[in-house]
Formats: sequence, structure tokens, C-alpha cells
Amino acid sequence: MTLRSDLLPALVAFESAARHQNFAHAAEELHLTSSAVSHHVRKLEARLGVALFQRHARGVSLTAEGRHLADVASAAIHDLDGAMQDLRSRDDARTVRITTLHSFAYTWLIPKLPAFAREHPDLRLRVDTEIALTRLDEVGPDLAIRHGPGRWPGLAAQHLMDETLFPVAAPSLPGLDRVASAADILQLPLVADLSHQGWHDWFRANGVRSTRLDEQFVFSDSTDMLRAASLGLGAALARERIVAPWLASGQLARLPGAPMPGRYAYYIAYPAHRRPRAAVRRVIDWLVAQPVD
Repeated sequence: MTLRSDLLPALVAFESAARHQNFAHAAEELHLTSSAVSHHVRKLEARLGVALFQRHARGVSLTAEGRHLADVASAAIHDLDGAMQDLRSRDDARTVRITTLHSFAYTWLIPKLPAFAREHPDLRLRVDTEIALTRLDEVGPDLAIRHGPGRWPGLAAQHLMDETLFPVAAPSLPGLDRVASAADILQLPLVADLSHQGWHDWFRANGVRSTRLDEQFVFSDSTDMLRAASLGLGAALARERIVAPWLASGQLARLPGAPMPGRYAYYIAYPAHRRPRAAVRRVIDWLVAQPVD
């Protein structure tokens, strides 16, 4: 079997899960959800045609095939880390590498970069949105902007902004004229993403009880979900910071119902074991000083 680039995130997730013998701990290390790690592992198992883990009530354990692949994957990732360390310019003090979610980069960070370029013309940013391959170590990014609880093993976290969630839909979505309350949204087709809070949480917060929600399309990335909603595929439960450009352009409009406070917030995270160098500190200070809207 030829190694394809689309398997690399799955291999990284598998290697972390195998090292921890725990999907939740791997998720914390990679800044993913446990379900995303499980999805990566199952994708790898399906491609290989073998079981890599035994699932049981107490957790997971490697099969013989899984142990063999884990040893090889761990050695390969270690070699790659070493090679990148050798290639990385040690005197490039002006460059700061950031990893974040694609949705956050697209809708919040990138629109603010013209101001950054004017204020800090001497600095260079490298923005990575492939979170499955991210490790905040000696060869990894300098800092991360993450949506989560603000506590990750080995990382220091600085609060950036809070979040709220509310429903949106394209103005042209059929049936929108009959939506006058939160309960009426149940009549619409729904689209969703893999966020920690979803439609069930929002309806419950708005006092709407439903035994079944028909989420016709579910996306791993919030940007894809909002794009689908803007094309009239259904109503979406949007995060306030991410949906702002769609609302401003009129592609999406807010629907009835009270906004729900986000369980998690956005944080700037960096390795706790090393003090941010001067360029990194300047980027952190700039990010914190930005207006949240």
C-alpha cells in the first residue's frame, strides 16, 4: 500500500493514542476531540484492513499489528522532528509560527493581519491550520490559538476571548418565513459541525425539548458548515466570532432564540517549559490588544 498524504493526520493521531494508550489523552496532546482521534484511528484501520486497538470497557489496548505500526510510526516521527530541527534557521528571530483552527484564521485572524503588518513590519508570521500535525515542542509552532477549556498538559494558556452560539440561516432558505421562535427552527433542515456544543444544547437552553434532531449534513470544520448554510442547505448553530463575516455580508441571518454562552473560550497557548522569546511576546501582546469583534 502506498502512503498517501491524507493518511498523515491519521498516523499522527494513532501514534499519540498508541503512546498514551488513551484516546482522550491523545486528544489533549493534539488539541483535538476524542471523537476526532477515534475517527482518525478508524480511518487508518479501514485503510489497512486490520484492527490496531482492542476496545473494551476500561479503554483501549494495542493489538499485535497496532504495536508494530506504533513502533515504526514513533521512530519515523522522531526522525522527522530531528530533521526539521536541523533545517530550521536558528537565527530567524523575526519569525513567529502560529497554529490555529482554519475557521478562526479565515474569519478572525486573517482580516486583522493588515493592521499587524502596519504595526510590526519587521515580524514574519507563519500560520498553520493543520491541527492534527501540531506539536508545541522545540520544532513545532511558537504558539497556538485554541478554542477549549484553557487547560492543556504542558501548555501555558492566556485568555483571548469568550464565545456565544446562536442559530443562523441563509435568508433564502425555504420555510424561513414561518420561523418565529426557537421551537420553529425544528421545522428547518439542520447542518452542524463537531463542536463541543451543538443543537441539542442550544434547544435545551432555549427550553425546547425534542427527541430527535435531523442534522442532514455534519462537517468537521465550522467554516464548511457555515458555507453550507449560506448555500441554503439548512440552519446552522454558529459561533459568534466565526460567523461575523457571513452576517456582515448578508449571506446568513440570525434566527429567533436566545444566544447560548460558550462552554469554552479562545486561548493563546504556548509551551509552559520555555519563556516566549521577544518576537513571540510581541505577537501575543498584539493579539490580546485586538478588539474581539
